[in-house]
Amino acid sequence: FGRYSRPSCNSANHSVNIEMMLQFCGNKLDKKDFFGKSDPFLVFYRSNEDGSYTICHKTEVVKNTLDPVWQAFKIPVRALCNGDYDRSIKVEVYDWDRDGGHDFIGEFSTSYREMSRSQSQFHVYEINFTVAIDFTASNGNPSQPTSLHYMSPYQLNDYAMALRAVGEIIQDYDSDKMFPALGFGAKLPPDGRVSHEFALNGNPQNPYCTGIEGVMEAYYQSLKSVRLYGPTHFSPVINHVARYASAVTDGSQYFILLIISDGVITDMAQTKESIVNASSLPMSIIIVGVGPAEFDEMIELDGDEERISSQGRYAERDIVQFVPFRDYIDRRGNHILSMARLAKEVLAEIPDQFLSYMRTRGIKPGPLPPPYTPCPPPAINPLLTRRVSRI
Repeated sequence: FGRYSRPSCNSANHSVNIEMMLQFCGNKLDKKDFFGKSDPFLVFYRSNEDGSYTICHKTEVVKNTLDPVWQAFKIPVRALCNGDYDRSIKVEVYDWDRDGGHDFIGEFSTSYREMSRSQSQFHVYEINFTVAIDFTASNGNPSQPTSLHYMSPYQLNDYAMALRAVGEIIQDYDSDKMFPALGFGAKLPPDGRVSHEFALNGNPQNPYCTGIEGVMEAYYQSLKSVRLYGPTHFSPVINHVARYASAVTDGSQYFILLIISDGVITDMAQTKESIVNASSLPMSIIIVGVGPAEFDEMIELDGDEERISSQGRYAERDIVQFVPFRDYIDRRGNHILSMARLAKEVLAEIPDQFLSYMRTRGIKPGPLPPPYTPCPPPAINPLLTRRVSRI
């Protein structure tokens, strides 16, 4: 087996809150199906103090292959080995059968520390997550069911689903779980001035909300107090986050801005300039398009086809990931599945964007983790992430 792991940790010294990001692949597995190859999947077991084993994770089935590559997954270290870096972890490989009589292919044992001894990269950093929500009139009157901001008593609207889908994952990597939450494109009370960078909680000096639930509450309260207006300007909220990112360029912190919007960007030139400037900073931008509109400008900002440029200057890195939410909505109305699909897609590029910043700045990884010693969690939990490659 080839094994690649990218553990991530919410504890500076110990494993109380560590989460590992793991990805496994197989090579030349045994052929178990008469008419095909194999449909392999993995089962992970944590060893217990009495010598028994407990299942702690199963991968998806990869159909008809002897060289599977399973999807990356995240698992707490305490679930995998109870926080003991040297405890045995058993992995069994099976060929999936429809009738449930799965065929055993093989097994191997490893440990957290064994994986860590391979070619490791180790770095301490903290994620800072900011939300920016589109309050322009093109979203429709929030009191009407046709509005993208409609507050139904029975289900989340697209904005709320996108916010929760991405935010509930990212919040696990933010130590204090205090998130600046911004809005743009609305007229604010009491004088009706248009703002393209306002605090959802109504406090411009302290726009932080407690957890994603706090952001959701501030979003709903804003819908009741502001008037949707326009136009749609992205650059003010990008510049807002860039100001903070520019103050911390040593690799200890990384900033992620989530913008949720419904349509045409009206300050495209300024937005491009803001992205080009931000591309040299420890920062990524996730843009989620909601509603039925065309998203040509947002697709252009993604930069997958052509690197963004402004006034002859090209972005140093690709820092933008755009996805239209409608492409990930489950047609059967399963909102949990819709949010899971969206979260997987929008977060796919963040690790590489983070590593590209570290590489361009020559920021080197640190040492391996210390030996396992049980202890209470620290008061402050900066994010610790490690990349391990092993063949």
